[in-house]
Amino acid sequence: MSARKSVVVREAAPPDALESLRRQYGGRIELTGNADALYERHLLFDNVIDPAATTPREHYEAVAHSVRDVLSQRWIRTEQTYAQLNPKRIYYLSMEFLIGRSLTNNITNLMLSPIWSEAVRRSSMDWLGLIEEEPDAGLGNGGLGRLAACFLDSMATMQLPAIGYGLRYEYGIFRQTIDHGWQHEKPDHWLRRPDPWEVARPDDKVEIELNCSFEVRGGALSPILGRPSTLIGIPFDRPVVGYGGKTINTLRLWAAGAGDFFDFQAFSHGDFVAALAETLAAESLTRVLYPDDSTTQGQGLRFVQEYFLVACSLADLIRRFRRANADWSALPDKAAIQLNDTHPSIAVPELMRLLLDEAHLGWDQAWDITQRTLAYTNHTLLPEALEKWPLAWFETLLPRHLEIILEINRRLLDEVRRRFPGDEGRVGRTSLIEEGPSKHVRMANLAIVGSHSTNGVAAIHSALLRSNTVRDLAETFPDRFGNKTNGVTPRRWLALSNPALARTITESIGEDWIADLGQLARLKPLADDSSFRDAFRSTKRAAKSAFAEWLRSSSGQTVDPDTIFDSHVKRIHEYKRQLLNALRIVVLYNRLRKNPGLAMTPRTFLFAGKAAAAYRLAKLIIKFVNNLAATIDADPITRGRLKVVFLPEYNVSLAERLIPASDVSNQISTAGYEASGTSNMKFMMNGALTIGTRDGATIEMAQEAGEDNFFLFGLTADQVADSRGWYNPHWHYDNQPEVREALDLIFSDHFSRNEPGIFAPLRDTLLTHGDHYMHLADLVSYLDADGALCALYADSGAWARTAILNVAGSGKFSSDRTIAEYASDIWHVKPCPVS
Repeated sequence: MSARKSVVVREAAPPDALESLRRQYGGRIELTGNADALYERHLLFDNVIDPAATTPREHYEAVAHSVRDVLSQRWIRTEQTYAQLNPKRIYYLSMEFLIGRSLTNNITNLMLSPIWSEAVRRSSMDWLGLIEEEPDAGLGNGGLGRLAACFLDSMATMQLPAIGYGLRYEYGIFRQTIDHGWQHEKPDHWLRRPDPWEVARPDDKVEIELNCSFEVRGGALSPILGRPSTLIGIPFDRPVVGYGGKTINTLRLWAAGAGDFFDFQAFSHGDFVAALAETLAAESLTRVLYPDDSTTQGQGLRFVQEYFLVACSLADLIRRFRRANADWSALPDKAAIQLNDTHPSIAVPELMRLLLDEAHLGWDQAWDITQRTLAYTNHTLLPEALEKWPLAWFETLLPRHLEIILEINRRLLDEVRRRFPGDEGRVGRTSLIEEGPSKHVRMANLAIVGSHSTNGVAAIHSALLRSNTVRDLAETFPDRFGNKTNGVTPRRWLALSNPALARTITESIGEDWIADLGQLARLKPLADDSSFRDAFRSTKRAAKSAFAEWLRSSSGQTVDPDTIFDSHVKRIHEYKRQLLNALRIVVLYNRLRKNPGLAMTPRTFLFAGKAAAAYRLAKLIIKFVNNLAATIDADPITRGRLKVVFLPEYNVSLAERLIPASDVSNQISTAGYEASGTSNMKFMMNGALTIGTRDGATIEMAQEAGEDNFFLFGLTADQVADSRGWYNPHWHYDNQPEVREALDLIFSDHFSRNEPGIFAPLRDTLLTHGDHYMHLADLVSYLDADGALCALYADSGAWARTAILNVAGSGKFSSDRTIAEYASDIWHVKPCPVS
């Protein structure tokens, strides 16, 4: 609940500040308080019913529309400024934007908190209940989408001319529920009610051509080859409010529709579904985020989604470019197109197609413009995540794009053979086409070859990308590779989500840190100030109590805020090693079973995250965590000393509650597998201590705060790679008694007495199949680090000092710093202040 008080705790705005806001937003900002105020008018006229009969949802919509009214003139003025000054603009293409809720974030960034605080105080409005009426936008799933949202926030805050492009998914990935310990997927229909933040722009629609049509066959939509069809991209715009409200950029999301297609003859003969087949096919394209990719149909839908995003976005940005620029060669000087991961890589042949076939440029000029305009961010080292699409799909749907890709590849391989004569192995690895019984297009290779910049998102990730993942391309184009360590926005992840800590910081060093997170370094001397440590501990205790109360009221689960809150919140995946965390808990549980009198600091272990619907082992890990929780709860020996909670439906709003309340952050991926991580940064700036491996950005975080203030353990990335040939998990089972006892307990069905054998696949993963992600190799080291962590926690002053030093060292991990580096080193874009 504390995260929800952030917009109502500030003092009323002084008159001069109020007048300044009026000038900035173009006039009246009377939000509520009389019949002519924005809120009251929306409540009455939008719904056309007696305001006394309106529902909480209608109250939320009235508030949201009122806030949108305030920002609308500034939003228009931002776009007018860009049109008049014609600056170089950033176009950020991403399949995900995990933006969370918009109301409180927009109020905070518009500097309207004092005004709205006063309005809430004067009214009988249930502010906390009203906020709960806004669903988290179902536009993303994990770190990729949340990073994109942070980046948009920073671009607007830094007054950079930018627009985000994504898809308007009608349903999110899914709504996660837990039944008997198992994850179940329910529809996340977040757009069931009108979204007050979006503005439909049907006049800006674009038409996208495909080389086939669709028909209903056997109850499924099937392609009809040789009959081209057209998709309609309908844009919906959302405001992106920079802190201070000076710049309001746009997130443009594309919804898919069909042309004016209706088979009247089929409908008249009673074949109602077939009559609408083209419309169903088109509108289904943006129905769901991440269709099940365990089937060919799901993979095909994903492929078309990616092309649809790219084709709509490039058509739109080219249209904007041509309004003020007649010379095509100026495109790289006016547009910086950033591809957020491999998904939008088809932008390379699509931009080439536009330049060759519509602008009628020659190949060399078109290729030069394409490379200088596009840049690519890689977010993964996992081979399966570096997309490879069947060449046959290009032949069927996008034959012109395939022609362009093959010509790019021919020229690429000629250059590789010239530079590395006789090295046909390198030629094969560098090629855009993966040979085999079924040929595939390597989309990551395509993005690297077709852009002027490829960056990783943490120092270790960028190094491994160059030395391992795409080594041949990095050696061919060494100047194109760089690093841009990720960051997160401090507005949402500290100022908004943790107002008590934010207020404590501001009272000590001023409020400049909100837009300059490096200012947090000024907290370092205060780590030795007893009064500041007391205030810091008080903010953490308040956040823990608020989380415990919210959890009790929303789910009925109870947790004790006087225990260590030990959190592990991530997408469920073997390399992120939620299973390793569970093994740690089993060992601690075993210690108490063997010695009930053992001194042990009371702990609450909090897990959250979704498993992909078709990822069976990840879903089994969720089941194991829940069974572990139930077994520990039922055992009188551990009751009140250990508790495990799995929090379903992890999203931005839940994170805003949990992260400020957490004492410990688990960042325990197998070293060399996590690209960066961003939740690690959020935990750090909220005063949680990290127990983790030397992986991703955690390495740089430890460098900033000092390794003595982190609990690092386990194999390094080099050690993981070097031990691949000889690693044997059975050695750990045979020689480490606590490891063996923990596994034996699991496989004896102690945690599955009513479901014998259900966790046998965990035995296969950890022992039979070689423990690919090296859980057992790191378990003892993890337990040692855990022991050091508990020893520090026993000294409250020392713990607070270490936590403060972590907050003070988190300044580097602002997305403002990251975006400043992109703007300077890759995009060459400067701020464009809005008059």
